[in-house]
Amino acid sequence: MTTTTQATAAASLFDVIQDRRSVRQYDASVSIPREELTEILELATRAPSSSNLQPWRFLVIDSPELKEKLLPIANNQKQVVEASAVIAVLGDVESYKFADKIYTTSAEAGMMPVDVAKSFIERTVAMYSGLPPEVARSIIYTDGGLVSMQIMQIARAKGYDTVPMGGYNKAQFVEAFGVAERYVPVMLIAIGKAAAEGRPTTRLPIGDVAFFNELPKA
Repeated sequence: MTTTTQATAAASLFDVIQDRRSVRQYDASVSIPREELTEILELATRAPSSSNLQPWRFLVIDSPELKEKLLPIANNQKQVVEASAVIAVLGDVESYKFADKIYTTSAEAGMMPVDVAKSFIERTVAMYSGLPPEVARSIIYTDGGLVSMQIMQIARAKGYDTVPMGGYNKAQFVEAFGVAERYVPVMLIAIGKAAAEGRPTTRLPIGDVAFFNELPKA
């Protein structure tokens, strides 16, 4: 990649970050093709995760009937039914069961020696299968947040809008959509085309939130 190409790519990334807004009003006539939704999710899974276990799972809700079903569970937030789809980001507390597939594939692709992959599989399964539930969930929320931000930035880069939603009844969601016990709801993300621009917001000065080497005493 040339210096000019790198600068253009960086400028584009900065524009995406600056332009992203949390949008709550969507054009209900716009439908995002499933192929494009799949591409957004595939790109988003380039996010980092603990031991590369990729614990995120996605339930994409684009059926009008199911969006209506989700509406009261999500406190009747209109974006649920107006957006093209709602992506439920879930975390798999048993993601270590994919360690064999993940590391074997890496070895087959020449990314690590076979003996190293085997060692990683054994150590990863032993460690993650024995984690206390609260630790396993903490990891899932961290990794789920990383992939969720990726989804929203990629959607913006492709001309779509999003809003992350934590305001929903997780217990009702689990029951209504038959979510297995191993999957933990992280958040909902509405995605579509804005019918009205998201409200611009300000950010605290960086001096209020970033400190070098030492935190303030109070």
